[in-house]
Amino acid sequence: MEVPVRERPYVLLSVATSIDGFIDDVSDRPLALSNEADFDRVDEVRAGCDAILVGAGTIRADDPRLVVRSPARRAERVRRGLSETPLKVTLTGRGDLDPEARFFRLGDVEKIVYAAGPAVERTRATLTGRATVVGAGDPLDPHRVLADLAARGVRRLMVEGGTAVHTLFLAAGLVDELHLVIAPFFVGDPAAPRFAGPGDFPYGPAAPMRLAEARPIGDVVLLRYLPPERLHA
Repeated sequence: MEVPVRERPYVLLSVATSIDGFIDDVSDRPLALSNEADFDRVDEVRAGCDAILVGAGTIRADDPRLVVRSPARRAERVRRGLSETPLKVTLTGRGDLDPEARFFRLGDVEKIVYAAGPAVERTRATLTGRATVVGAGDPLDPHRVLADLAARGVRRLMVEGGTAVHTLFLAAGLVDELHLVIAPFFVGDPAAPRFAGPGDFPYGPAAPMRLAEARPIGDVVLLRYLPPERLHA
């Protein structure tokens, strides 16, 4: 059962893709899909959120820090009585997470791991002292994740990937705002990960998202979309 918006965080999904819709290539290094000006924009958006969520696959593949980079923005958060960087959140179906990943080591803030039922005990054993592990159903239920985050005081959640997480939240109709950055090149490799996988998405031709903003940022462009019900919110 879907959690009403008032009982869950506002969900902002942020993603950068190639022109042909890929979020990475198949090399052993993360693909640069943005530029410094856009990285700074993302940093500003992060600083305005209560939590940042990525999937376990993103942690394994990219080893992201997921912290606010700007000292001024960190100081402003502290001035407002917040932690320097938003709470970090991840989802896992198997529990195969490295406690030495930068996601867990960096940032003096709570880390929360939502695990599918069969992986809860394994995940807790692996991440003792590194993170709070919460069971989130089998299969993992994004509505339960959002309800639990709301109970922890999270009002604004930034979702940053990867493919499985994008698909999970979009297919469940749980995205209130989409920031889509398009890089000026093609990847062209069908083995590379795409922005979203197959799914029964509510934002189809009969109920498309609406473009709220189009902003060039150097050679990339930011497209900000809202679901139909939020067009006049």
